[in-house]
Amino acid sequence: MFKTIESEVLKRSVSAEIKAEFLQHDFERLHGFSLLVFGISIAMWLLFDLIVSFQAGQGFTYISVIFLGVFFVISTAAVFVRKALHFYWLNLAFVITFSLGARLVIDGVPEAVRQAWLVIAASTVLYSATAMPLNNLTFYAVLVVTWTFLNPLLGDVPDFDERRSMLICYPLFISALSIYIFNHLSKAKLYNYAMARLLLDQAYLDVLTGIPNRRSFMTRVGQRLPDDGEQRYLVMIDIDHFKRVNDTYGHDVGDEVLTRVARTIKSEMKDFEFARLGGEEFGLYLWGISVEDAQSRVEQLRVATSQLPGKPSVTISLGLAHLAADGSLSQALIKADQALYSSKHNGRNQVTYSP
Repeated sequence: MFKTIESEVLKRSVSAEIKAEFLQHDFERLHGFSLLVFGISIAMWLLFDLIVSFQAGQGFTYISVIFLGVFFVISTAAVFVRKALHFYWLNLAFVITFSLGARLVIDGVPEAVRQAWLVIAASTVLYSATAMPLNNLTFYAVLVVTWTFLNPLLGDVPDFDERRSMLICYPLFISALSIYIFNHLSKAKLYNYAMARLLLDQAYLDVLTGIPNRRSFMTRVGQRLPDDGEQRYLVMIDIDHFKRVNDTYGHDVGDEVLTRVARTIKSEMKDFEFARLGGEEFGLYLWGISVEDAQSRVEQLRVATSQLPGKPSVTISLGLAHLAADGSLSQALIKADQALYSSKHNGRNQVTYSP
């Protein structure tokens, strides 16, 4: 089953909506890791700055203080940022600051090892970028910024000999490897996320109607119950004479009837929880409204269903039950089911309320 679902996902093109959702999810999952990378990068830069500055006899200058201030502002903003797009810009600002600061520090080391330190610094930035939650645009922006400030071929470099060849080949190798790792990891994470979404949909959505199933309904309502106070209601819905529809018109028409009713429930009750519980039975959970409003909304749903175009015509019976503050979901289901039975027993196409 897993391989079947995996092959189905790999054959699909992932929608822009799923990609945006994944990028936000990836950022939220790696937010703490990103802050850790920022902190370690600042510590590395400061340590290197102190070593080079004092060895060169410069001391700790105001320029270092300015850079530390910029690092602090960016890192503090990153702590509170909640949208992936905002973090991308903060990360780019951090990379610009780090790369420029590293370049200024490295310019103070002996000329014989300067190019090697530039390559090491650039490699560190790019390696970190491959693991950060970035989109394609900001990753390639990081790549450009890194080699703009930390390019070992800027300034005094040797003529074209073995050393210069290494200064060209190694950055190209590091860049190609970073691009490959970033793209490979991003694609793998994206398709894993898409596959998880597909599995979740199959577990919590009704395949035929596309609305939540019983498992989803019980889970979500169970999570809401403790916080919804006294104004909460459970509704059981049953399509009238559904067996007759299947027997007379066939199961294809029966499926179409189920889909029509599900669409109406979704349209009329989009502010509340709803689900197909099984067969021709649906469930609703309403909260935060008076009993009069609950009865009015449920009656509105009944009327809207009876006025649906298409053949055969459809009506529904509904049982509305109030959930007491100390009542359980199981008790409410029993009350709503009993109210539904009364609606069907008394002629169908009506709402029965159980206080």
